[in-house]
Amino acid sequence: MFDIAKVQAAPSKDLLTPDNSVMLFVDHQPQMFFGTGSGDRAAIINSTVGLAKAAKAFDVPAVLTTVAAESFSGPLLPQLAEVFPKNEIIDRTTMNAWEDEALVAAVKATGRKKIILSGLWTEVCLVLPALSALEQGYEVYVVTDASGGVSPAAHEHALQRMIAAGAVPVTWVQVLLELQRDWARQETYGDVMEIVKAHAGAYGLGVVYAQSVIGAHAAG
Repeated sequence: MFDIAKVQAAPSKDLLTPDNSVMLFVDHQPQMFFGTGSGDRAAIINSTVGLAKAAKAFDVPAVLTTVAAESFSGPLLPQLAEVFPKNEIIDRTTMNAWEDEALVAAVKATGRKKIILSGLWTEVCLVLPALSALEQGYEVYVVTDASGGVSPAAHEHALQRMIAAGAVPVTWVQVLLELQRDWARQETYGDVMEIVKAHAGAYGLGVVYAQSVIGAHAAG
C-alpha cells in the first residue's frame, strides 16, 4: 500500500549497480557473427565493446564464454578479449551455457544475483541460459543491442520468450548510465565520457561538442 510518509529521495532496489551485477558475454565469435542477420553486425560489435568497457569502468565482474572455439566458432571477438586481457575464457560444448559447470561456478563465485546478459545467437545461446538462470532465482537483464539472432524474427521472438519468463530487456547505453546514475560521481565520470564518445554515436558526438564549446566540465 502506498504511504506518502515513506517517500524519500532514494534509488530503487531494482536498479543495476556495480555491486549487485555480473556481466555474462556469450559466444561473441566469428562464426556466430557470420550467421547473425537480425541487425548490423558492426553495430552489435560496437555495442558489445561499449558494454564491456562499462563493466571495466565500474569493476563489474565479467564472465566470458565461447562455444566450440577451436573446432567451429573461432576465438572470442578480439575487441572484447582486449578489454579483459586477464579474464579466463570458458569454452564449452553445450549450446546452453548454463549447463556448463565451469561457467555456472564462475557466475556463482561473483556472489551477484543480477546477470547482465549478451551474446549470439539470441534464440539459442541467450534464451537457453536466460531461462535456466531465471528458473534458479537469478534476475536476468538482456542487452538487446549487444546481441543478435539469425533473423529479425528470431531475435524478437527470443526476446519475447525471455521477457515472458521474467527477463528485462535493456540497451548497453542504458546499462552504462544506470551504473553511473549521478554525474557528480567523479571516480567514474571520466571513463563514462570516454566510452560514450567512442561508442555512443550521435550522443558521443554531442559530448564532444559540449566539451569543446562549454568546457571539459560539461556533463551528460
